[in-house]
Amino acid sequence: MYLVDTSVWIDYLRGTDTPGVQFLEKILSHKKSFGISSIIYQEVLQGASTLKDFKNLSAYFSTQVFYHPKDPIASYQAAAEVYFNCRKRGLMIRSTIDCLIVQITIEHSLILVHSDRDFKHIQKVIPDLKLFDDMG
Repeated sequence: MYLVDTSVWIDYLRGTDTPGVQFLEKILSHKKSFGISSIIYQEVLQGASTLKDFKNLSAYFSTQVFYHPKDPIASYQAAAEVYFNCRKRGLMIRSTIDCLIVQITIEHSLILVHSDRDFKHIQKVIPDLKLFDDMG
């Protein structure tokens, strides 16, 4: 099962050809299971440029499988620990939201489909993070 990050959806919606988009297209064409998180849903909707786009995006994405943090406190603490451990190793992660997405990915044993270099940096510190580009 895959968690598709905002970075891939943005590229996909813009028609940008990236490895993440190519992988998403394979997932969609083979009808493989994928999901998003609430924060990914919010970020995609925030990128809408018109009310019509907003409504269309909302209609499509609200029907997808959603993955949420498993614990309302421990999951956020673990996400903060991801950020802390990266910072301790000299890696500055640009978005704390990415750390929460990493934690959700790990908690649900998902593979993260992304187009964001921060996830590769995080994986150097958090080897439990499975990324699509590591799947061969």
